[in-house]
Amino acid sequence: MNEILKVEALHKTYDIKKLFKPTLKLKALSGINFHLSKKETLGIVGESGCGKSTLAKVLTKLESITHGEIILLGKKYNDYLALEFHSKIQMVFQDPYQSLNPRKKAFDIIADPIRINTQTSSLEIDYLVMEMMKKVGLREEFSKRYPHHFSGGQRQRLGIARALMLRPEILILDEPVSALDVSIQAQVLNLLLELQVEFNLSYIFISHDLSVIQHMSDRILVMYLGRVVEYGSRDQIFYNPLHPYTKILLESAPKTQKSQKTHGKTLGQEIIVKGELPSALNLPKGCAFEPRCPYAKVSCKESVPDLEIKQGREVACFEV
Repeated sequence: MNEILKVEALHKTYDIKKLFKPTLKLKALSGINFHLSKKETLGIVGESGCGKSTLAKVLTKLESITHGEIILLGKKYNDYLALEFHSKIQMVFQDPYQSLNPRKKAFDIIADPIRINTQTSSLEIDYLVMEMMKKVGLREEFSKRYPHHFSGGQRQRLGIARALMLRPEILILDEPVSALDVSIQAQVLNLLLELQVEFNLSYIFISHDLSVIQHMSDRILVMYLGRVVEYGSRDQIFYNPLHPYTKILLESAPKTQKSQKTHGKTLGQEIIVKGELPSALNLPKGCAFEPRCPYAKVSCKESVPDLEIKQGREVACFEV
């Protein structure tokens, strides 16, 4: 598959300023590297506070880059004009209740990206909006409704329709089904799979729900406190995890009796994690996971492990 997005040594640091106190540095992202291929879904997982949403904001230019480089379709991010950039990459937000303008009707919400960024005629906009509503499963008469008239699943369909109007090549999905009921989640996920085929889309799918990640992803990026700790295919991550943190994530996820048996064969004895998540304002000198890792050695305290290829995937761990 052709590479469509490449992220190299990406860093994002925030300055935390307090009156009469020194400015603190919060390292939200540290040395992130990955690539995304055409028609592929890259899943990103990790605990709250690991940098998943910050990465999504950086990739959509809602946040600036501190250091590093992002290349989209062979062109550096900073070389894109706003219109050209937004026609390549769009985002579907976590909360469909907060991401839609409550004062606008569904038709205008979907039509705005074309109105603002193109010179398309009103007649053609009418046609494009109605066609997109059909594709995401919203009836034509819904176009005159306001967001509060829709259910949660319908609002998320509305957000997906809006994101697709400029025909982007990449959709970043930041926890797109976490605010929905389980039965509605399945409908929205199936819709996303159908749209991916129809529009030849590449997805970056961010979620804390491992069952959703397993269902949707081709490859998976595991993050911990702003760093990538393991990066490999879906089967490698779920059926042969190498990093202790990846193993703990899988062990801690809710499982059916069938999946417990499957993971039991793969992961073996349960791993007990110790301590609490360190503060991003005061990271350990060495591996960020060292204070909680049951396998930590002296070397883990002294230096940060680099991502290295081990057993066919990338892992940042001295003990693997």
